[in-house]
Amino acid sequence: MHIPDYVKNIAEKLESAGFEAYIVGGCVRDLLMGREPKDWDITTKARPEKILEIFSDGKYENVFGTVLVPIKSADGQTEDVIEVTTYRSEQGYSDRRHPDKITFEDNLDKDLSRRDFTINAMALRLSGKTTEITDLFGGEKDLKKKIIRAVGEPEDRFKEDALRMMRAVRLASQLDFSIEGKTERAIMKMAGGIKFISGERIRDELIKIMESDKAYEGIMMLHEFKLLQYIIPELERGVGVNQNKHHIYTVFKHSVLSLKYTPSKKWQVKFASLLHDIAKPQTKRIIKGDATFYNHDMVGAKVAAKIMQRLKFSNADTEKVVTLIKNHMFYYNVGEVTESSVRRLIRKVGEENLADLIDLRIADRLGSGVPKAKPYKLRHLEYMMEKVRHDAVSVKMLKINGDDLMKLLAIKPGPKIGAILDVLLSEVIEDQALNNKEYLEKRSVEFNRMDLKELREKAKEKIEDKKMEDDEEIKKEFYVK
Repeated sequence: MHIPDYVKNIAEKLESAGFEAYIVGGCVRDLLMGREPKDWDITTKARPEKILEIFSDGKYENVFGTVLVPIKSADGQTEDVIEVTTYRSEQGYSDRRHPDKITFEDNLDKDLSRRDFTINAMALRLSGKTTEITDLFGGEKDLKKKIIRAVGEPEDRFKEDALRMMRAVRLASQLDFSIEGKTERAIMKMAGGIKFISGERIRDELIKIMESDKAYEGIMMLHEFKLLQYIIPELERGVGVNQNKHHIYTVFKHSVLSLKYTPSKKWQVKFASLLHDIAKPQTKRIIKGDATFYNHDMVGAKVAAKIMQRLKFSNADTEKVVTLIKNHMFYYNVGEVTESSVRRLIRKVGEENLADLIDLRIADRLGSGVPKAKPYKLRHLEYMMEKVRHDAVSVKMLKINGDDLMKLLAIKPGPKIGAILDVLLSEVIEDQALNNKEYLEKRSVEFNRMDLKELREKAKEKIEDKKMEDDEEIKKEFYVK
């Protein structure tokens, strides 16, 4: 087992001061599995004030007996922080998260018995060059069997903290383990308790599930264990909702299979694949005997934004997922799509999202039961994107800027400058040859004769005309009349 020297040093200092100390929790599990632990936790008989005497630069600002001990480099910079926690027991969880009463203990077994799962309830004590494992609940055996099992009575553990139900699914996804029967039944019985958990904590577990190689299995477990209906109820509305001739699966099954077949490892792209058809149940219409879901991309983007806001995702992550969902229906047929339409797509989604958008489209196809993941037209789109990637698709790429306009037109800074640049860009996107200073200066003089309202209307008119063209093509492809 490779244990960093700085972890050993902390344990040795505690032992030298007369206090037994153990490495504990997930890091012990990872060591036994041959994985590199991400975090190191130490538990000890020493009370917090004694820990602070031994580690004078530690910080103690909580009621849980946890002292944060900084690990510093040679030049005094903090490189890491190790949590050193006094043995404790807990009683009562009226808010379904925090214990009502905490008692510091003198025995390790009291501390281990409060932990969530057997594989996380093992402790390792260093003694010279040897190690001693304390395993009171069969954690090593469960590791070998690849089982997630609650410590003691599962219902008691889930009453203490309902997030543990979701954590069981996350660990099963990350480790490719199964959940033991009694623990599984307790999750299904106690699933409603997840409603009392904050959006932030649910979000963190959800991201870890999405980051795992078994994200599909994780979402299916959340569904089967009755948790998903409380976490993303919008997704459950797709259960049993049939689709049109392009899909052989229901909306829900298609969504989870799209997640399963997402080629990207980015959790944001996986999440977009899972949610891309989230609005199909509410946009479904039967027209001439066929099911249509027109505008489900735009409605779905709004629904996804609400889900992510509810679960407290960052603005940047929300914007990325919403952008991918909003644009996943982009129309593309070889021979019909021009370079200018590809430029408009790049302008809409951002160059940084192009590869992710194609991955979402592949996930969508495979999740529909279509055998060919990347047909010729998607490969052709990649070629076209590469071909136009250096073309002007944003105002900053024009051969004229705001400073130039102020000098040329003798006008002060203001919204009119931005409006003129927007109209110039709309012309350049259609024809890159127009992106030369002489032409842009000439058009700027002409546009300057218009007032701000007229300019904005002109820019909006060009954008709406192109959106209408794109929408008509999408309607043709998906039989919407």
